[in-house]
Amino acid sequence: MTEVHFGWVLNAGPTRGMEPSRFLEITREQIALVGDQIDSLWFTDHLQFGNSPVLEGWTALTYLAALYPQYRIGHMVLCQSFRNPALLAKMGATLQYLSEGRFLLGIGAGWHEEEYRAYNYPFPEPRIRLEQLEETLQIVKALWSEEQATVEGRHYRVHSAYCEPKPEPVPPVIVGGLGPRLLHIVARYADGWNAAWVKPEAYRERLTTFERACQQLGRDPSQIERSWFGRCICVPSPEEAARLQGRGLLGTPDQIAEQIQAYVDLGITTFILGSWQLEDRQTVELLARQVLPRFRSGSPAA
Repeated sequence: MTEVHFGWVLNAGPTRGMEPSRFLEITREQIALVGDQIDSLWFTDHLQFGNSPVLEGWTALTYLAALYPQYRIGHMVLCQSFRNPALLAKMGATLQYLSEGRFLLGIGAGWHEEEYRAYNYPFPEPRIRLEQLEETLQIVKALWSEEQATVEGRHYRVHSAYCEPKPEPVPPVIVGGLGPRLLHIVARYADGWNAAWVKPEAYRERLTTFERACQQLGRDPSQIERSWFGRCICVPSPEEAARLQGRGLLGTPDQIAEQIQAYVDLGITTFILGSWQLEDRQTVELLARQVLPRFRSGSPAA
């Protein structure tokens, strides 16, 4: 049977007016419930969605890394536009050192125009953001591997830059996205490809593009770990499930297990899941007790 791994993505922030102690209590409860069913913790990287409370992703993940030394840690996914690429490489190397090798670099081209405009980041067209992502990965990889790095890009550059201590081991690079050009970036630079929210039928189409991009570069697609990210609502009865609407994994434990299995059948081996609502303990309990164990034991979905 395919070995399936699970990670847990925390909620992006508290509900309005919630005390920090309550947010942290719920976060601890979620992690305790999923426990040994997961091997990684994740945080998103956004700055705002209207006036909803949103915590900054790097700060939050660093805090969690210190609290939970048993898990690997990563972002789903970092927005390359928010941080200078060389500084990002330094931050990643530092977190890899202090976490003793648990950091996973999840990164994407950025998409949420509202936060770019609000925080005064330029929001160029998708083609430019993908060029910037590629140059970011070139700089990060150079700083992590070369004694002294010089990279001259169209958008970013470094000159005779050191990044010491080097990260050991070099963190896996997981690129998130679905577009054809992005999949070529995945094929060239990534150790992992994350597809967020996509349905199995659409994923099957993207998979063809991904495999073609790998073949064009002479790379074996099986060398790149494939993962899926999305949030869940899990309810105990089919009657409740019939009323659910939205995206992600929705339904009873049996239904969600079937949905996960559909992705496993397409070659996805890692799932980064979380609850839609911060205080939806029922979803976390049902996933932890009735869904994830089916796959962690190597058994197919019921």
